[in-house]
Parts: sequence; C-alpha cells; structure tokens
Amino acid sequence: MITRIALITGVQEEADAFCPDATTHHSTHAGFNVRHVSLGRRTVVVACSGVGKVNAATAATLLAHLHDAQLLMIIGTAGKIGDHTGDCFYIHEAVQNDYGARRPDGFAHYRGGSWPIGPADTTPFRAIEAPHCDLPRARIATGDAFIECPDHAREMAVQLGATLVDMETAAVAQTAERLGLPWMAIKATTDDANGESAGDFSANLTRAARRAAEAAEAVLRGDLSL
Repeated sequence: MITRIALITGVQEEADAFCPDATTHHSTHAGFNVRHVSLGRRTVVVACSGVGKVNAATAATLLAHLHDAQLLMIIGTAGKIGDHTGDCFYIHEAVQNDYGARRPDGFAHYRGGSWPIGPADTTPFRAIEAPHCDLPRARIATGDAFIECPDHAREMAVQLGATLVDMETAAVAQTAERLGLPWMAIKATTDDANGESAGDFSANLTRAARRAAEAAEAVLRGDLSL
C-alpha cells in the first residue's frame, strides 16, 4: 500500500488547488514551500517547483528523499496539441519534446537521458496504472518552451504521438525512473498551443487547476497498491 506521496506542480495555483480546505502544516526545504496534507491513510507532501524541467526534477528529487516518498505525482495544466476528447486526462505516457539531436535534416527525438546518437528513440516513460480512474489516457510531450505555435504543436503530435504538452511531467517521470519510484500524472487543459495560448492559459488556469486537483484527490483516495 502506498502511503507517502510527493506531489509536484509547476505553478502555485495548481498546488493551492489540491485539497484547499484540508488541515495542513508547512515546511520549507531549499526554497520550496512544502504543504503536508493528510488524505485518508495517506500523507501527501505538496510543492510548487516552479516552471520547467530542471525545477520539476529538483523538487521531485528533494521531496522523494526528504519525505521518503513511495510515489511521485504531478498535477496541473497542459496545452492540447492533438485530437483527444475531454478536458482532463490521466497521463499514462510522457516524452520530452526537446531532448535529442539537431541534424541537417531536422530534429531527432530521443528518450530523456538516453544517448542521443543513432536511430531516434521516442520510447515514453510509462506511469503506473490507477485503478478505478475513468479519465481518458493521454501521452504528454514535455519541454522547456511554452507552445504558442500551432504548426509546431501539430509537428510534435505527429512525431511524438502526443496529444498534450507541458513543461514538467516528463522530467518528473525521468526522475522517478532514476530513483526507482513509480509515478503518475493528471493534467487538465487550458489552451490549444496556438497564438491564443498565453491569454487562454491565464483565463483558464484556476478552473483547470481545480479540475486536475479534484481528479487527483479522487485517485489518491482509492486503491494504489502496486
């Protein structure tokens, strides 16, 4: 039975949306404000890492070690880059959209952390399955750029088989693999990764953050036996 979860978000609104009315206490580690939430038989340590892969991986590693986490989880928002019905998704696979080799004939994608030489490799990081979760499944593409270009979004959807894009999930997934921990992610959409994305993200952040948080709360109240 998993009883200790480290939960990471990219922006503060996403962290605040998780169990907002729960009785909690706080601690601070290496500049991260950590909120400790009791959720039934589980303890969830929640931290906003800040945006981007390095921030997310740093927070995930720190929380995992300081709080002896048995599971890494990331929740929050994402842009939609492919055809997929719904506004909230269980992320069953994650890839990095900016890791690889730049070549004269284009960009060759590789699995995060692998040797970027030879045939391209888009093998994803795979999350654990969440029993009794009825959210649609999606593959997410993570990179250190906020996507406001529909052409680039379509290109990523085709090349990587992804339908969502964000800036943290695959980094947490790679960290989990490195630490030998399972991971999971839930993301709700704010925008379509196009020219309207910046405004749409701001307009929809609060709603989408709470949508993802509610779904995460339901999953974490359920069976997470491995």
